[in-house]
Amino acid sequence: MIQNEPWLRFAYEIRTEYEQCRMEGLDVERFEKSVEQIEKKVASVYAGTSFDADLEREAWELACEMHKSPKLEGFDFVEPSTLEEIEKESPNRIPDGNPAFDDAFLQDRFRGAWIGRIGGCLLGKPVEGWRREDSWEMMKDCKNFPLNRYIRLADMSPAMLKQAQTPGNFRCNPCYADFATDGMSPSDDDTNYTVFAMRLLDTYGQSFSSDDVLSSWMRWIPMLNTCTAERVAYRNGAIGIAPPGSASFRNPYREWIGAQIRGDYFGYVNLGRPHAAARMAFRDAAISHVKNGIYGEMFCAALMAGAVLTDDMKKLLSIGLDVIPARSRLNRDIRLVLEWYEAGLSYEEVLDRIVEMYPPYARNGWVYTNPNTMIVATALLYSRGEFGPAVCRAVQAAYDTDCNGATVGSVVGILNGADRIDPQWTEPFPNGLHTQIDGYQIVTVDQLASKTKAHYLKIYGKQN
Repeated sequence: MIQNEPWLRFAYEIRTEYEQCRMEGLDVERFEKSVEQIEKKVASVYAGTSFDADLEREAWELACEMHKSPKLEGFDFVEPSTLEEIEKESPNRIPDGNPAFDDAFLQDRFRGAWIGRIGGCLLGKPVEGWRREDSWEMMKDCKNFPLNRYIRLADMSPAMLKQAQTPGNFRCNPCYADFATDGMSPSDDDTNYTVFAMRLLDTYGQSFSSDDVLSSWMRWIPMLNTCTAERVAYRNGAIGIAPPGSASFRNPYREWIGAQIRGDYFGYVNLGRPHAAARMAFRDAAISHVKNGIYGEMFCAALMAGAVLTDDMKKLLSIGLDVIPARSRLNRDIRLVLEWYEAGLSYEEVLDRIVEMYPPYARNGWVYTNPNTMIVATALLYSRGEFGPAVCRAVQAAYDTDCNGATVGSVVGILNGADRIDPQWTEPFPNGLHTQIDGYQIVTVDQLASKTKAHYLKIYGKQN
């Protein structure tokens, strides 16, 4: 029923909007009681009702007042949302070169990228949204801790399975590795958007616009297959709000992780050219996100592109940092992870510090861009780029596990190439991937890699 579909009514998320304003450094504490009053009305007015125009208007008017608030004293971050200003604020110390790769290299690295994204997503799906202590208990129950292989339903004890299915717990349709009985990995937004980007370049080429992205979403992706900021942008596009307005109008999720999971393909087709990848990623991110939400996608696209330039994870993270504003919260947070790593903190100690900064069950908690990007950086550093340890550390960290597993899998898949990935990671999906993208509902890894290579060569030409 449409009245039960989330992310479509703004009043439901007034608390999320309030917390988002606080994240952006606005002094909104005086609005706390007003937020509570709307929350009480939502609980009573929306009981059994799908829409209330007066309540929606009241919530939006309150949000508009919050947006007018002054910045908190000491909030000195500079966080633009236009490409020109982002690049002005970014270090930009490492210009793109013109690397050359032969066909065999490209095919191997693109196969690795797709295997990494699909496998990392599948690894993280069973524990998406779980608290760390709960997921670690389950992994121990399955004799899979520290995490070193896929989580399978067959490994779950009856007691743990009962706990996993407790009503009220967030269990986002858990999909265990042994669900893929047809040899195909199930569809997921973390792989849908990567395939979507492939079709986008098929249709519009490398010069696609943000408007092309949003209009193509509306043609190729069913609306209810989108989440949070993407569903809001979709709704905004449907009522005629074009990018970049589609990213900000009644969008309390504007710095959530949704854009970050969409950047991989722009790194693939700009292999070895991080700045070109980040610019392409910006055009995608700007339809649904602002500020750090945009930077997350640009950063991760740059990591993908840069993964053929170095196998030193500190240098690779520097490549990503080079394309995002130096005075942003995201830049600060990734640098903190690097500092903690250099100071000799353990993987677990770094996770504890991330939790302290971004409590995962705050309203803007486990799906916010910044802590998840910090986990991506942590997984890369503490695995030293090894495929299995990297995806496992990304998922074991909790937060948005399928997103982080997929992103880290992409990076180390490119870094290592398919030939160096242990066959255990492809065992559940030998026949490929299901998607919800029109025209690409069933695709094999080889098909995905070959299409990616064709797009890369169309942009940069034959090089061997």
